[in-house]
Amino acid sequence: MILRLVLGVLLTAMALGQLASFAAMPSIFTAYGLTSGAASTALAVMLIAAEVAVGVWFLARPRSKAVVPVWMYTALSLVWALLAVQAYARGLTVANCGCFGTYLAQPLRWFVLVEDALMLLYAWLLLRAARRRPHAPAEPTPDRQTFGTTAP
Repeated sequence: MILRLVLGVLLTAMALGQLASFAAMPSIFTAYGLTSGAASTALAVMLIAAEVAVGVWFLARPRSKAVVPVWMYTALSLVWALLAVQAYARGLTVANCGCFGTYLAQPLRWFVLVEDALMLLYAWLLLRAARRRPHAPAEPTPDRQTFGTTAP
C-alpha cells in the first residue's frame, strides 16, 4: 500500500509538470530520436493520460486489488525506460529527460537509467504482489440432484 501511495504521488506530480509545460513536451520526446511532430505529441498525450490515471488510482484506492493500474504502471515504466536506454545507447544528447516536463529538468545521464530501473523494479514488486493476493473463495454449490436422487 505504501508503494502505491508513493508512486501515486510521483506519477501525479510527473503528469502535472508535463501538463503545465505541455507545449514543450513534443520537442522533449523528439530529442529521444524515436518520434517527431504529431507522433511526439501523441506520445506526450498518451503518457500524461496514463500517468494521471494510474497516479490518481494509486492515491484514491491504494488497497485496490485491481491489476489494470499495475499493468498500466508497468507499461509506463517500460516506455520511459526504453526511451532512455535507446537514446543513451545511441549517444543522443537529451537536455531534459521530461519526467516532470520543464520542471525539475535533468539531462539524460546514467543515473536516469538507474531511476528507470528502480521504476521497473517497483513494477515487478507490484505485479508480484498482485499475483500473490488470495483469490476470493468460490461460492459453495448446493448438492446436485441426479435423476431424482440426492448426492451424498
